[in-house]
Amino acid sequence: MRAPRPPARPAHIAVARSTAALYDETVIVSRQERDRQEDLLLAPYAVREAASRGRKIAEPRHDYRAEFQRDRDRIIHSRAFRRLEYKTQVFVNGTADHYRTRLTHTIEMAAVARTMARALRANEDLAEAIALAHDLGHSPFGHSGEHALDELMQDAGGFDHNLQGLRCVELLEYRYPDFTGLNLAWEVRAGLLKHQAAAPGAQLDGHPLGPRQQIEAQLADVADDITYLAHDADDGLEAGLLTEARLQSTELWCLAARRAAAEFTAIPPERRLALAIRCLLNLLVEDVLQTSAGRLDRYRPAAPEDVMHCTEPIVSLSSALSPQVAAFKEFLFKNMYWHPAVLDANHAAVRMMRRLFLHYTRHPEVMGAKALARLPREGLWRTVCDYVAGMTDRYALDEYRRFGLEQEKIDLRPET
Repeated sequence: MRAPRPPARPAHIAVARSTAALYDETVIVSRQERDRQEDLLLAPYAVREAASRGRKIAEPRHDYRAEFQRDRDRIIHSRAFRRLEYKTQVFVNGTADHYRTRLTHTIEMAAVARTMARALRANEDLAEAIALAHDLGHSPFGHSGEHALDELMQDAGGFDHNLQGLRCVELLEYRYPDFTGLNLAWEVRAGLLKHQAAAPGAQLDGHPLGPRQQIEAQLADVADDITYLAHDADDGLEAGLLTEARLQSTELWCLAARRAAAEFTAIPPERRLALAIRCLLNLLVEDVLQTSAGRLDRYRPAAPEDVMHCTEPIVSLSSALSPQVAAFKEFLFKNMYWHPAVLDANHAAVRMMRRLFLHYTRHPEVMGAKALARLPREGLWRTVCDYVAGMTDRYALDEYRRFGLEQEKIDLRPET
């Protein structure tokens, strides 16, 4: 005769005993345990902390934080990151309280990158660190400012905000006694060079950058595209440059609006547009994840290097949605980015920035002490470029007024 089963323990006793068992062990997760967790949780194609190509200056591993977490924290604590709060996304900073700045865009993009990385079992910390650092090198006044700096520097190496971001984390930040810059891991710095990775033979510290980037860098890159697409449209609506009627001329917006109506059957009129923006971003994220999962299944990468040698990017929008996204971008350019209210403000700001740049080339002594210390090594034009690129919109305007450049007649062409 089978012995009777003992009565089940009350749930609160079982929970208490499992909690007691937890505290019989060490609560703090060791480095070795973190490495084991990565092996269990991450896909074979994800970058693991233990396999990182390391830092330029070797440092002991941290007891409590993974290496890419340390990089994320160094980026967040950098001065360049804090300055993003006062740099233009679309509308010149200070125009209104609720428009995105480079900082809010970066935070939103990092959240999307982390969500997609978790869904694809990639390294969330690495994807987030790349996302948080991706705009550190952006100039004041958005892409108009970047183009102006590139023109000014055409005879001195040009200007690209991705390369400038690498200069920020390797050279321009001053926080630590043992090295210049932030001494970030190779994988984070490589993730900033999205335009350089496809160049034949491109390398960083002797390691190949491509031909494709690692999956975490691809995730950050696509997160940037889809985040600004949705949130710039949100700002355009807030500014009154876009209207629901105009947006309904695009197939992508209609897809998002229909999804919002299906998911939320009783939408208050004042929330309809916000819910459509939410559904637009969800639609794009889901499309990227489904497309990326299909390509992972097709290529079966067994290591991060396999991702880098695939014949196409792993992370991408689908071929079905890509034309609609391209048409939506064209719509935003026509109706928002090239709108006179945006262009006029940006052009005025850029004219001011060009005058300020050339003023520094004629009077370098008025720059800050750190910039002056770099002059012998970097040269006049690159030092001025670093100095101006690091400015916030607000500081650039203050400097312009301080030097009285409104009245100065100055040749806006760069000297050769």
